[in-house]
Formats: sequence, C-alpha cells, structure tokens
Amino acid sequence: MSDSVQLSPAEMARYARHIAIPEFNLTAQKKLKAAKVLVIGSGGLGSPMLLYLAAAGVGQLGIVDFDVVDDSNLQRQVLFTVADIGQSKAETAKRRLQALNPYIEIKVYHTQFTKENALDLIADYDVVADGTDNFPTRYLVNDACVLGGKPNVYASIFRFEGQVSVFNYLHEDGSRGPNYRDLFPTPPPPDLVPNCAEGGVLGVLPGIIGSMQASEVIKVITGVGEPLAGRLFLFDAASFTTRILKVKKNPTTEIKTLIDYDLFCGIQPVSTLDPIKEIKVQEFKKWLDDGEDFQLIDVREPYEYEISNLKGTLIPLDQIVDAVANIARDKKVVIHCRSGKRSAAAIRSLQTHFQLDNLYNLEGGINAFAQEIDQSLPVY
Repeated sequence: MSDSVQLSPAEMARYARHIAIPEFNLTAQKKLKAAKVLVIGSGGLGSPMLLYLAAAGVGQLGIVDFDVVDDSNLQRQVLFTVADIGQSKAETAKRRLQALNPYIEIKVYHTQFTKENALDLIADYDVVADGTDNFPTRYLVNDACVLGGKPNVYASIFRFEGQVSVFNYLHEDGSRGPNYRDLFPTPPPPDLVPNCAEGGVLGVLPGIIGSMQASEVIKVITGVGEPLAGRLFLFDAASFTTRILKVKKNPTTEIKTLIDYDLFCGIQPVSTLDPIKEIKVQEFKKWLDDGEDFQLIDVREPYEYEISNLKGTLIPLDQIVDAVANIARDKKVVIHCRSGKRSAAAIRSLQTHFQLDNLYNLEGGINAFAQEIDQSLPVY
C-alpha cells in the first residue's frame, strides 16, 4: 500500500472503532481505503455485504447487477424499499451506499456478468465477491478469478443453510489456494437443485451469510485474521449448527479459458429444445370466461400454492411423471408455475415419456396472470 493513502480528520473519526483495534489500527484502515472490490449481485447476499463494505470504508466498490427491484426481494434484500420497486438494483444500491458513506467511490455496471465481459470487469479490482444465485455464474466467476489472478470471496444460501469460502487466495509464498472447481468439479443436474425463488430462503439468512462474506473480504484486503482459504464454512440457521470442511487443491483441475457455462451446467438453449405449445394469459382468461373444457395443473410447491393459486390441480414438478394417470388425455391441459419455466420442463418431460400432445404452457406463469389479468393476486 502506498504511503500516499491518507485519511481525512472526518474519516479518522468515522473509522475510530476500527483504528482502536490493536491488530487492525490505521494501517489496515488505509488498506481498506486503497482497495477496490467488485461485488457481483446486489440482492440477498450483496445487500448486507455491500452495506458493511461501504460502512467499513472500502475505497472503491463496483456493483454488477442487471436486475430491477421486485416486491418479493424486500423480504431479505435490505438495501431496497417499497419506493425502489421497478428501479435498477445497482443504481439504487449506489444511492443508498453513497448516503451511508460519502468518502468512498462506487461504480455501477448495469449489465449481466458474462464470459464476454467477465475478465474486463474484474481487471481493475483487487477482490471479487460472488453474490450470485445460480451455478453457471458461480463457475464463471470462479474461472474468471483464476484466469485474472483475483481472490474470489464466495457464499451461497438456500432455505436455512448457507456457506462461505475464499477461493484462489494468494498466500504469502505466492501460491494460490483452492478454487471453486476443486470443491465442486462438476455442477449438479440442472433440475436437482431449485433456486431461492422456487425453494425459498429464510429472510435473515442472507444477512448472516452476507455479513460473513463482507468479513472475509475485509480480512483478505487487510491481512488481519485468517481468511477461509482452503476451508468451507457451513451454517444451518434451523439447528444453529456450524461446520468447517477442509478444501484441498485438485492437481487435475485445469482452467484455460472461459467456456459456455449454461452448456456446462446442462442448461440447454431454448432453440435446441423440442417445441411446446404455449398459451398467453389473455387467451387463457378467454378460455375461462368462455367455459372452455380444459384441465389446469399447477406444478409449483405447496407453499407457493398457498401464496396464490388459480384453483388448478397441484402436482409439484418432481411428481409430475409419477402422476401422469391424473392428467387428462381427452381434452386440453394447461400447465403453469410461477414464471413458465418449470411448467415448460414438466411438459417436455411428459411429452418425452408419454408422447402427450394436448399440453399447453401458460406463458409467464401465474405471475404474468397476476400482472396482466388479476392484480388482486400477489406477484412473488
């Protein structure tokens, strides 16, 4: 760190509780001011992480997020309020963080993190913090950090469980610690692990795990404490238990270039999949009004059905094949979920196994129906 990094009297007062820690003191605080951290995702994990990194005095924060604030985010994404719904998450986060700490710089990248821009985005930053919620992006973040020589502070959450680690950490001897692929060489099957929208997440969990992630970022920057390099921290909020697993480097792990991560994770492009019939919510409403004879099947989870439903027969996606006897063959069948993704998967599975040709996917799912037809239904 250059000796040219100085703290103003106002900054000295603001960070006094840091400076008072003997092991931290002014030296570590100057390292924070000189540091640049790129946070990918400003949602569940990104919200608490960004708040604490900004409050701690990290000199420059970069935020990568192309999403907008949705009402269903507010249960856990504490950067945002009702007034922010429909606004850019990254821009909204910048305003909130700048109000929290005017002594730091914040750059916004309102874009998706892709293999085309990943290396350019991380190039100017010292540390990358992964706040994403899907496997293709996690592998992309990891590989970009390995190729770009950046430490990757990782975390993930699901229902009551969270995990944290520091990948590709640069040790004093110049060696690098394990990376995400050393822990998870290959991704799980795409339909095996639901995302947080489908499987749910306890609202306080990202606050707990995101704060731990911020702590690891600070440790990596300052050299104070022992980062979770070569270790995976596991937390279960339901039982309030923790475990730490050792992570070893795999000598066969080799990362040479960025790849097609959707393909690597088994997510097929829509253009390569068998076509399915779809029905727009307006036409679906007309079928309802006209008394059209059809069967309606809801492939969401029971808790989602309780939030809102269209009075269809509930058959969760993982049970749809076994329940084929309950699906009509002599009339039209409309299948829906939250957004149309799981219902499309259900239809493809039924068409593949049983050659059913009377199935229609409700385009946009129940959320589209709520937004365009019946605003009394909640969007989640």
